[in-house]
Amino acid sequence: MSTLRGGDRKIDWAELSAKLPSSRSAKDKQKRRQIFNGMDMNGNGYLSLAEVDKGVRDVLKADDLFDCKPAMLRAFNAVKDTAPSHTPHSDDYVTRSEFRLLMVSLRQMFELWQMFEMIDTGDDRRVDEKEFTQATPLIEKWGVKIEDPSATFKQIDKNGGGQVLFNEFVDWALKKGLDLEDDDD
Repeated sequence: MSTLRGGDRKIDWAELSAKLPSSRSAKDKQKRRQIFNGMDMNGNGYLSLAEVDKGVRDVLKADDLFDCKPAMLRAFNAVKDTAPSHTPHSDDYVTRSEFRLLMVSLRQMFELWQMFEMIDTGDDRRVDEKEFTQATPLIEKWGVKIEDPSATFKQIDKNGGGQVLFNEFVDWALKKGLDLEDDDD
C-alpha cells in the first residue's frame, strides 16, 4: 500500500487492479463487458468522459480513482481515438474496442498521479523546483537517477512556467519509465 503525505490516503493496489481488468483472458473480457455496459448509460456503444467519470464511482466503486480527475482525464484522452473511427463522433469517445486500453491507462495514470502528489508537497497540483529537488531520492526509488535536479526540472517544465504540471510530469515519467515501488505491478 502507498501512503501519501503523512497518511492522507492508503491505496490498496491489488484491489484497484482487480477493479480494472485489463488482461486478454476470457474472465477479464467478461468483466470488461459488464463494466462497459454498466458505464454506457445511454446504450449507444460509446463512453463519454462523463460516463467514465460516473462509472468509476458507481460501477467500479473506485473512490480513490474517482477523486483523481486529472488522471482520469489524461487516461480518457490517451485512448479515446486509438481505434479506427466508425462514425464521425467516435474519436471523441471511448469505444468498446478501446475499453481494455482505458483500463490499462486508468491504472497507469492513477499511479503517476500518486507519484505527482507525493512530490507536490504544497498540495497545489503544481511542482516547483524546490519540491522536485527535495523529491529526488523518492524519484530514484521509482527508477530514475537524477544527476542535476535543476536541469531535469527545466527539461520537464516544457512551458517554462517555473512549475511542473501533471501533464508535463506524465510526459516525462512515461519516457523515463517511472514505477512506484509498492504498487504491486
